[in-house]
Amino acid sequence: MSTTLASLIATVFVFTALAATGCGPQEQAANSPAAAKTIRVAQSGQAEVIGADNIALQQAADMLKPGDTLVIGPGTYRMDNSLFIPCSDVVVRGTPGETILLKGPGPASKVVDGGDYGEDVLVLAEPEKFKPGMGISVGDDNYSGDWAITVTSIASMSGDTIRLKDRTLRDYDYETKNARVESKFPILCGIGVKNVTFEGITVDGNKAENPYFIDGCRGGAIYLYQSTDCTIRNCVARNYNGDGISFQITDNIQVQNCESYGNTNFGIHPGTGSPHAQISDSHFHNNDSIGFFLCWRVRYGHFTNNVIENNGNYGISIGHKDTDNLFANNTIRNNGFSGVYFRNETFKLSGHRNVFRNNTILDNGDAKRGYGVYVEPYAGDIVLENNRIGDDRQSGERSQRYGVYVVRGAGKVSLNDNRMEGNLSGEFLDENQPGGAK
Repeated sequence: MSTTLASLIATVFVFTALAATGCGPQEQAANSPAAAKTIRVAQSGQAEVIGADNIALQQAADMLKPGDTLVIGPGTYRMDNSLFIPCSDVVVRGTPGETILLKGPGPASKVVDGGDYGEDVLVLAEPEKFKPGMGISVGDDNYSGDWAITVTSIASMSGDTIRLKDRTLRDYDYETKNARVESKFPILCGIGVKNVTFEGITVDGNKAENPYFIDGCRGGAIYLYQSTDCTIRNCVARNYNGDGISFQITDNIQVQNCESYGNTNFGIHPGTGSPHAQISDSHFHNNDSIGFFLCWRVRYGHFTNNVIENNGNYGISIGHKDTDNLFANNTIRNNGFSGVYFRNETFKLSGHRNVFRNNTILDNGDAKRGYGVYVEPYAGDIVLENNRIGDDRQSGERSQRYGVYVVRGAGKVSLNDNRMEGNLSGEFLDENQPGGAK
């Protein structure tokens, strides 16, 4: 994550920017209702709302009050904007494997006028691709990720001109930097909420019909922002041209028995200050980049009983101030570079004091590289105990070169009672020690 100070300052505007996708905080009820209600949306039959798209889903969600449950019936719902859950203390429940929120095709157009900071009117080269109410993002070649893009929706249209529900967050340059509007947004999300549960819902990003999405700072197939004590349970996030599950600036988010796969970036992405996360019994696999990405300031988390496999680069990536976490009883295998990767940071900003206990870390790497655990400077005080770290394939098929590799300049890595075998070049190499090996 390359967030500059200016980008971090811009986070104060995120509520406004996301509100128009259906992803902004709304006034919540001052008191819980006397009796909780169940609100149903379905594609046919008896329900409070009948429909098969994001409009019907949002209509039902907007009826929620604290204590209520939203039940989304079986079927595929076309999403041309986010489903935003507008209040705290609610449950959003689908039928596992049968309730599918499917991102619609993602049109894009160049901006030919407008786009300065604080504007809400843009002129498009191809306005016919869009419609009022559609969720969009605005960016250019300079501002195409992190917190710098504007996530909003189309309030109205007139000819080739669209009016945004929220004003732009940056100066987007259409003359030299390819300013553009694209239909991309988080699909299922909560902003500024507490004690919200998502369960039994499949969210499909329809990657084949969409441009590269916003990264996990501003979205994901399932997305939480500035939220606490929320649970994502028995959900699937797949085929999103970005991150599958992302939660940013949160506390005590629990992810239980979920699956995230086929996403362009990361399977799951806690970050931007998300302590006390608990992620368990989940499967993060076949993502193009990383299965489990700890971004900035992910601390005091418990990550247990997960399977993290077949991801393009790393199974687990740990970096900027990601400290004091426990990884236990996970299976981490068949990832492209390494099972576990500690990113290169300065000493003060490194991922110190992480513990890996009772994990299985096997068969990672490709023809050119391969490590069970790879530690860059300056991460230290890392504890690896009672893990199995190796390559158990036939000799001609092995690619995991070292069980644990510590790059010169990294801090202390303590190994206790690990079983390491089958690695091609050695079980443990520490470049800080004479001769490299321990």
